[in-house]
Amino acid sequence: MSDPRRRVVVSVDMESYSRRNNLLQYRAQQDFRRIMDDAAAELGVERPGWLQQQAGDGELAILPPEASERALVGSLSPTLDRLLRQYNLGRSREGRIRLRVAVHQGLVHLDGANGFPGDAVVTVCRLIDSPVLKDALKRRFPRADVALIISDQMYADVVLHYQDLRSDQFQEVVAELPEKNFKQTAWIYVPNENAAGDDAGPDAGPLAGPGEPPPGPPAGGQVFHNIHTNAPASFGNNNTMDLRGESWR
Repeated sequence: MSDPRRRVVVSVDMESYSRRNNLLQYRAQQDFRRIMDDAAAELGVERPGWLQQQAGDGELAILPPEASERALVGSLSPTLDRLLRQYNLGRSREGRIRLRVAVHQGLVHLDGANGFPGDAVVTVCRLIDSPVLKDALKRRFPRADVALIISDQMYADVVLHYQDLRSDQFQEVVAELPEKNFKQTAWIYVPNENAAGDDAGPDAGPLAGPGEPPPGPPAGGQVFHNIHTNAPASFGNNNTMDLRGESWR
């Protein structure tokens, strides 16, 4: 047994992979690998250096010693988000790829007989499977393509010190899997969203499917529009009102 090495550990998992049929699973695996390769290249951490433990719907990766914790925490999820927004554009709901990402660091044995022994690996696998992260991507932010969870240690060491991602847009959570006797403080970040805000939730509504109109307002709700005009305005009842200089809501 060799001595353990301190490494950054990343786990990535595709949402709703098992709901795909065989052909879509095959395509998703191929596209997932290409997207991860592209993201790694942009971050300057080439994929041949990643020690990977593959699963059909994702991967566990031990990164090379030169990998930057700051880059992995601050840039991986925004990079994946941008690549997935391009990939998912115009695709059916079943064909979209949405990812949960977990990042941690710690001591890892690299010569395990059936994987990578180490508490850091166990922790990152528990974080990626935590219901609070799954809920963030599936329910709270249904329009998002990526949801990131990092350990409390990574938040304190990287996010608070360097602010590559806004610390006030991380949500502090308890990642808990009672059946695994796991309970730890962690932090969730969703690119282009404010995970710490109170404006996310089921009221955000579902995504519209291909060919469907975008979701409308809640039943019985009122819709307000801001109206600014510099000329007489004509309304649907054929009346014309001079609203110049006025602002109506």
